[in-house]
Amino acid sequence: MHDEINVDVHPTYPISWQAAACNGLLRGTMKPISTVLLRNTASLMLTQRLIALGGRVPGLLPGMMPPKATIVAEELGSCSGEWVRGDEGLDEGKVVLYLHGGGYFVCSPVTHRPITWRLSTVTGRPVLALDYRQGPVNTLADSLADSVAAYTGLLDRGFKPENIVLAGDSAGGHLTLATLLAIRDRDLPAPSAGICLSPWTDLSDVQRSANRWADPMLSAGRMDWLARQWTAGLDSTDPLVSPVFGDYTDIPPLMIVTGSTEVLRDEAHRVALRARSDGVAVRYEEWNRMPHVFAILADIVPEARMVFRHIQTFVHAVEAREPDAAAA
Repeated sequence: MHDEINVDVHPTYPISWQAAACNGLLRGTMKPISTVLLRNTASLMLTQRLIALGGRVPGLLPGMMPPKATIVAEELGSCSGEWVRGDEGLDEGKVVLYLHGGGYFVCSPVTHRPITWRLSTVTGRPVLALDYRQGPVNTLADSLADSVAAYTGLLDRGFKPENIVLAGDSAGGHLTLATLLAIRDRDLPAPSAGICLSPWTDLSDVQRSANRWADPMLSAGRMDWLARQWTAGLDSTDPLVSPVFGDYTDIPPLMIVTGSTEVLRDEAHRVALRARSDGVAVRYEEWNRMPHVFAILADIVPEARMVFRHIQTFVHAVEAREPDAAAA
């Protein structure tokens, strides 16, 4: 089972026509739109409102959900969230705390239901999707405070740390890593694992060069610009700001998933290598020509559905570890 946790995986499936079509659509829409909109605070606020409006239009977002899936709203102090159950008969003593992506300024648990209901189904447990505070009104520290508070809130409700998985995508993958580091640094009991889908891990002044033209969705220049907005006045090499610089000693097993043509691929891989050097078991998956956070396209892209089976394999392997191995 350890081989299912600490391993590099490079799926060799021929790219589906659905994925190829999505790449073309993203390249012709999302990438140029983000290049135009990510210019100033006003444009960030406009984008926020447009995404939020889309989430309120019946049938527009967030895609198809099975009849047995349920959503229950939850208030969590400084923020809110929702309990997502993808099926009946889940283990209510276990939970996934999910942190959605969106560059720390857009999206919500609603937009990411195509991920969260499937995550609930394959892990056999409910998912608490957190609607943490985001910029430009709030800071990275506010987002992290909400995430840590949600985790400690789960502990207070009686969830055992070994029955909690942290997961997130993109900026939510960044927040997942920062939360794991903060939990460790505050001497809180660690969750069983962390799952990061296309994590954004380096907010320093690095100039991204890999996949600048190959990425069908993200503009390297706009990611650099967005990083500068969120790190103004901060030490951008602080591990809670740029987890790529973290010391991962005593962090639980990680699963990191990225696409081979993503502009964020290299920094995700750097986290995997750094964590392994610190003694952490890491399942690193790099999927051929898959776009950023391709799991959210599972309604239409076969590879996106496959990745949930890989997540299931990882979570089951973590659960199956011998107690002495888990403590090692």
